[in-house]
Amino acid sequence: MPTERFDFVGSNGQRLAGRLDLPESPPRAAALFAHCFTCGKDIYAANRLAGALTSRGIGVLRFDFTGLGSSEGEFGNGGLTSNIEDLKAAAAAMRERDLAPQLLIGHSLGGAAVLAVAGGIPEVRAIATIAAPYDAAHVLNLFKQQLLAIESEGAAQVHLSGRPFTISREFVADVRRYSGAEHISGLRKALLIMHSPTDAVVGIENAALIFQHAHHPKSFVSLDDSDHLLRRASDADYVAGVIAAWVARYLERAR
Repeated sequence: MPTERFDFVGSNGQRLAGRLDLPESPPRAAALFAHCFTCGKDIYAANRLAGALTSRGIGVLRFDFTGLGSSEGEFGNGGLTSNIEDLKAAAAAMRERDLAPQLLIGHSLGGAAVLAVAGGIPEVRAIATIAAPYDAAHVLNLFKQQLLAIESEGAAQVHLSGRPFTISREFVADVRRYSGAEHISGLRKALLIMHSPTDAVVGIENAALIFQHAHHPKSFVSLDDSDHLLRRASDADYVAGVIAAWVARYLERAR
């Protein structure tokens, strides 16, 4: 699939590094992908999703959130608000290319971000979440032993996915502000929820809460014994194929 570098300016003026994957012929629609907490645009699952969607005529933008991968900025300060503003900036940059996103895909905390931002991107018709938490504050469980130090000292270094990150008090306060019910119940867009019942990072009860508060049309697909990051090729391929097939119904209605 044709791939091009797609950098754009984030909400705070920082350069965000993106990759735009395009089908061989002019795209009939576009998707925007939000990666998981501390991950990046080049994780295996994102590659497979982009491949599956472009093969069906859908262009895909994936980018590194502020402070991650090749993007500028400080990761540990902004919280979910930073991710939401990054997604708005990405959608605006796509709109300038006449590729405003009709599909949002969010993996893990990226799922919470796309649920929160979807109402602010008028072109979006469908949303797919993968292993998403119901509340953004769920991410604090990854470094709960350091929370006291963060709140008392203003910031502390934590290790996530084998790498050190400095997490600020502002980050903690920000993710605690976001309630899943507040955003999900107001959505009037098609929603696909994908989650593994054996997910050890974000429990399956999160998928149940998202489904409970969402309006129809909504669908749930179990990912059986896949892990949180979809490390197995078969799991990533399955997710990619299901999303590509599911969203076609809603994109056809938009034509």
